[in-house]
Amino acid sequence: MRTGIVILPEHRWWMAEHKWKAAEEYGFHHAWTYDHMGWRSLVDGPWFGAVPTLAAAAAATSRIRLGTYVASPNFRHPVPFARDLLALDDQSDGRFTLGVGAGGSGYDTQVMGNEPPRSRQRRFEEFVGALDLLLSQDRTSFSGDYYEIHDARGHPGCVQRPRLPFVVAANGPKAMGVAAKYGTGWVTTGPETEDEGAWWRGVAGITERFREVLAGIDRAKESVDFHLNADSCPVYSLSSVEHFRDVAGRARELGFTDLTVHWPRSEGVYAGSEAVLERVASDVLPELVGG
Repeated sequence: MRTGIVILPEHRWWMAEHKWKAAEEYGFHHAWTYDHMGWRSLVDGPWFGAVPTLAAAAAATSRIRLGTYVASPNFRHPVPFARDLLALDDQSDGRFTLGVGAGGSGYDTQVMGNEPPRSRQRRFEEFVGALDLLLSQDRTSFSGDYYEIHDARGHPGCVQRPRLPFVVAANGPKAMGVAAKYGTGWVTTGPETEDEGAWWRGVAGITERFREVLAGIDRAKESVDFHLNADSCPVYSLSSVEHFRDVAGRARELGFTDLTVHWPRSEGVYAGSEAVLERVASDVLPELVGG
């Protein structure tokens, strides 16, 4: 099983840089940051843009994969965003993965004075489909309900061919269809619940439904990486070494290939100890790779 870690873009680079370097040194396979204008309880605190943060992370690392967790069409248009993605893929020498989702209501939509679209799912389908074209061909024209693209250029193209990989966030059937069609990987947050047992049962059900969606389009489940956002669970994954080991074991039993956690914060959401992270890196991550 591969493991990833999310580093929130809330610290000035002199403080954040060591975390990205440490994530690579610890042996994580991928590291991510949130792509939001602001996020939930942290909206009034420090917050930096995902694209320049990931560009800096690409310069500070050499092996670990990097990505957005997750980008959405809430405040992005596919044409300029595709240019940003090309640059990130180039700066990382082909280590970039686009994590992408439909987005929700909240600060990302309110801050720009935009009303959420009547069909967020339809906009999401167009957004991902347009990015697929823009990142895999030299010229793109596209006409949809939400986006118009006229002869957009795609030179020089991605380092990764035919384009950089997409990990598509999906819990419901329509978004799962997008993940099955375009995704190199699929990521789920599981159900919204404060009951840990109910969350794991929900994850199991969602995972089985996604397998059915893949089977419906004759796509082998082995051709898609299964990612689990461990910290959507009511209990923080790095609350202890023993708990992380239990989380990883459950995820593996459900067929997940990738497990993602969040860097511990001193307080509030994802509050935890970096000492636990260090022990997980030294004691558990090698076990998962070996397994």
